[in-house]
Amino acid sequence: MNNTSPVADASQTSGNSNGRGGRRTAAPSPWRADAQPGAPRKRKKTSRDEAGSIRALNPGWGYIFTAPFFIMFLIFGLAPVVYSTYIAFFNWDPLELEHPFVGLDNFALLLDDGQFWMAVGNTFSIWFFSTIPAMIMSIGLAAILRNPNLRGATFWRTILLVPNITSVLAIAIIFGQLFGRDFGLINLMLDIFGFDRHIDWITEQIPSHIAIATMITWRWVGYNSLIFLAAMLAIPNELYESASLDGASKWQTFRYVTLPQLRNTITFVLIVGTIGGLQVFAEPLTLGGNFNGGDSRQFSTLTLFLYEQAFVNNKWGYAAAVGIMITLIVLVISAINFWLTRRIASEDSK
Repeated sequence: MNNTSPVADASQTSGNSNGRGGRRTAAPSPWRADAQPGAPRKRKKTSRDEAGSIRALNPGWGYIFTAPFFIMFLIFGLAPVVYSTYIAFFNWDPLELEHPFVGLDNFALLLDDGQFWMAVGNTFSIWFFSTIPAMIMSIGLAAILRNPNLRGATFWRTILLVPNITSVLAIAIIFGQLFGRDFGLINLMLDIFGFDRHIDWITEQIPSHIAIATMITWRWVGYNSLIFLAAMLAIPNELYESASLDGASKWQTFRYVTLPQLRNTITFVLIVGTIGGLQVFAEPLTLGGNFNGGDSRQFSTLTLFLYEQAFVNNKWGYAAAVGIMITLIVLVISAINFWLTRRIASEDSK
């Protein structure tokens, strides 16, 4: 009877040479299932098996799960764009049965419309007073939140989203009280600093733009801060360590290390802010209470003007032309931002 164990047999077998130079090779482990006598060998998986397993999956499920998105996009995204582009070339009144073709007359009338250009000027003024200060404050808040020594960082990051989820109507009511002419808190604060004149933040043009821009800034500055914070956290710490070893101050580190790394994020925020700024609707509507943007149209925006033409004057074709002009303005501004960013990047790489 052989009393040798499988381990001993394996050690003896491992000492065998391959017969061509005396080099010893390791024997397979006796504990493997395929090494036991009579055990079936495990067949390697071939490309044909993998293709068969892929074909075994039902490809119809993928179409089923993605179909709701495409259906919603076709109904509420692509179809309105095609329809509005089509009716922009007609004198389209929903109360009339006939819609005569007018070609480019709607666009020609639009370019000669003084109310349209006033809405364009008001929209860009509100955009300037809201986007630029909001970006500066967002970058500053993101730099503060990036501080590793900040206590309760998660709490502060979470609370920044509260203005963004607050109802626009509630924001307009609160800011309407703050910017009141006689008893508003803003005018009372100005009285403390020696400004005797009570500013009418609703009927005057530039003050009304500032009031609306303040509402927009308060709502979106926290959201943009989190975007800049994510970009700052992605900056390698080695850059800050190198700047510290070179003796750079905190301002120099922020100027020469942080800001250049935020170039793409700044471009993204500018483009998104431009698109949102050209679509300002709820804030001036709730602040003024009408669709014409005030008694003298002092804060009439492009979207308010579009809504007025479509649903007050029943000029759907003219309103569609306004929508196309808004789209063209957004495309031009986005192209300018993209060109400036590429030019700055090419100059830095030299």
